[in-house]
Amino acid sequence: VQLVESGGGLVQPGGSLRLSCAASGFAFSSYIMRWYRQAPEKEREWVAVINTGGSTTYYADSVQGRFTLSRDNAKNMVFLEMNSLKPEDTAVYYCNAWLSRNDYWGQGTQVTVSS
Repeated sequence: VQLVESGGGLVQPGGSLRLSCAASGFAFSSYIMRWYRQAPEKEREWVAVINTGGSTTYYADSVQGRFTLSRDNAKNMVFLEMNSLKPEDTAVYYCNAWLSRNDYWGQGTQVTVSS
């Protein structure tokens, strides 16, 4: 089982980034996919979730209207489009796959929003 995030980096406030998460080793299309983030000295927080078919998404209030979560079940990938980034979005972003007792995590990708 593997989840590999990519796409993080340094961006100026107001900028955009697109995070990707490539999944392998499990039945990706059966899993709910989520993104979490953890800022320095803060607890990990939930960011967004998408259902198995990709038709339903929910977002944390802090990112609602700025982030868009999508998935491609044919490619076993999930994407987090982040727009209008703010310094408070700076964190390590983690991809998560969940189904019943199975709960898989990626290693994270750093997003830094700074001028």
